[in-house]
Amino acid sequence: MVKIATWNVNSIKARLGHVLEWLKAAAPDVVLLQELKGVAENFPLMEIEDAGYAAAVAGQKTYNGVAILSRTPLEDVTIGLPGDDSDSQARYVEAVTRLDGRMVRIASIYLPNGNPVDTEKFTYKLRWMDRLTDHARALLALEEPVVLGGDYNVIPEDGDVWEPDLWRDDALFRMEVRRKFREILNLGYTESYRALHSELGRYSFWDYQGGAWQKDNGLRIDHLLLSWPAASINRRATRPSRPTTPRCGASLIKHRHPGRPVRHEGGDSPDWAVQFPSATTCRGFAPDGGSGD
Repeated sequence: MVKIATWNVNSIKARLGHVLEWLKAAAPDVVLLQELKGVAENFPLMEIEDAGYAAAVAGQKTYNGVAILSRTPLEDVTIGLPGDDSDSQARYVEAVTRLDGRMVRIASIYLPNGNPVDTEKFTYKLRWMDRLTDHARALLALEEPVVLGGDYNVIPEDGDVWEPDLWRDDALFRMEVRRKFREILNLGYTESYRALHSELGRYSFWDYQGGAWQKDNGLRIDHLLLSWPAASINRRATRPSRPTTPRCGASLIKHRHPGRPVRHEGGDSPDWAVQFPSATTCRGFAPDGGSGD
């Protein structure tokens, strides 16, 4: 069984020990990382390779940064989302690797947050989503398995947030953003978790303030979108649950952690995962907070 996980790591430098520990325990085939918060030259490639993984990295000083880790070699690496050569933010990396005998094209995505909505940040988010839609359409023409995974900073539906009315004007939940997310799905992509789970109130993120974790006041903003060749083997899902184990293990399920949840940023275990032929989810935390961007 092939396992692909996505994890907003909130600084690879600060979380490297957790990353290496989890890689050893869970042995995922591919991990999609977001918010590396460092240039590619400072990425801990030697430690990652010693753990048995190849890496494709798009880095940026202090902010953003994405990577793909794979137990099999990575080929045809693309750094940056096509469509705007002037965009220097490190939010997209794509590569091809062989998984279970088939070549799969995989991208790690850190979609812009977009807040505040009355600023250029929101305009940039909408433009970025338009570019992602165009590129996602072009990838479908390749007629190969494609996985577009990561921190989308998008709440798709009312059932994906604990109190929808409180989030109507937030950039994660504005109707313009939700429509653009739906445009990508309507191209022919399957949102792996929702396709296999109709139950509501299953989240991937909790604010670090106001007791959000304890109250289960969460959001579902981390997603894995699959092209039809990939979705056709995504047949069974493990239901997210709330076990008492402090860390996410090989089961890759939503869990409690003794640290505080981090707003729009990740922490000590991966956020979402897809296993061929099953899909599962979990969200990690860190003891420090942040606002995400």
